[in-house]
Order: sequence, then C-alpha cells, then structure tokens
Amino acid sequence: MAQLFEVHPQNPQPRLLKQAVALMAQGGILAVPTDSSYALVCHLDDKKAADELRRIRQVDDKHHLTLLCRDLKELATVARVDNAQYRLLKLGTPGPFTFILAATKEVPRRLSHPKRLTIGLRVPEHPVLQILLELHGQPLLATTLIPPGESEPLNDAEEIRERFEHQLAGVVDAGSCPAEPTTVVDLSDGDAVVLRQGRGDPARLGL
Repeated sequence: MAQLFEVHPQNPQPRLLKQAVALMAQGGILAVPTDSSYALVCHLDDKKAADELRRIRQVDDKHHLTLLCRDLKELATVARVDNAQYRLLKLGTPGPFTFILAATKEVPRRLSHPKRLTIGLRVPEHPVLQILLELHGQPLLATTLIPPGESEPLNDAEEIRERFEHQLAGVVDAGSCPAEPTTVVDLSDGDAVVLRQGRGDPARLGL
C-alpha cells in the first residue's frame, strides 16, 4: 500500500520528504502536490519507473512527459534554450506553465517525443515540491495526475491513495491544491504556441 506522508503545506518536515525521495531512489512512483493539481513523479534515469508512469496514465510515447526543475539554471541543462526563449521562460517561472522545448543529450532519448525529440519542462511554484526537488538533487520526471478515461486532474491525497494504492510507492499529502493542469506552451518551433489553456494565464507571457 502506498505510504502516506502528511506534511505542512508551507513548512514541510524534511525528514518525511527525505523518506519520500528514498522511495524514488528504490524505483518508486510518488504522487506529489504542485501549483496546478497533483502529479505523478519518479526518478529521471529509472526506465522501469518511467514506463510504469506511462502505464498508470495510459499514455504512449508521443505524450509529452515533463521534467520538473528547481530553477531556470537547472532547466537549461536539460533543454536547448536560446535568448528569446529564455526571456519568455523567465516570465512564466516559477509558475503553472509547462514549456515544450528541444531536449539536450542529458535527457534519455526514450523520454523525449520519438520524432521531435522534445520534452515538457517547468519550474513549479509549490514549497513542498521545491524542497522535494532540492532533496532529490536533479529534475524529476512527471505527469499530471489525470486518471485514465477522465479529463480532470486529482487534487485530494486521500482519494489518490485509495485509487492508486497498489501502483504508487507513496503520496505526499500537503492538503488540496488547484484542480487545474498547467498551461502548455510550445516553444520548440520558434514562435510560442499555446497548446493547452490551464491555470497559467498566457497574458503573463505576453501571448
């Protein structure tokens, strides 16, 4: 059964988050709060965990997974970013935006889009997730926790634990978070294109 980590939403207990990080190091998948609903996360370099992440969501290799990064400096190690893209990224990070960019060689090819070699990237604005990323020490592979066959993401930790108790190693419970996915902006072909309108306001990016 998935382990439940109940943490304070603003000042989470590092001891509990270290235990959650340890589960990922052992190949586990976590459900974690973000600034736009809960997400499923796992270790970037764990192929088995990444495959399981896709199975839980029931998405194929053409579905963009997302790398959660601590900051823009870390993001720039896993994506190719030019000056114009960087200026736009600064406007939307941290925040509820996912940006589609060309992946660098630091990203395992199996995680990027099979034809376009792109990946989703974002810097979340959630205290618990920021500390989790800091303890983990590198980007996390993630996908919005939208159950198969449904259109709305989950934002209640107890419900997530009940529905996915045999598929997850742990659930980080920091209370409810917005039940709305990120706004997705494709920057990979030059012009910025909004692929999905979500919690992030495109006007913040000048779009």
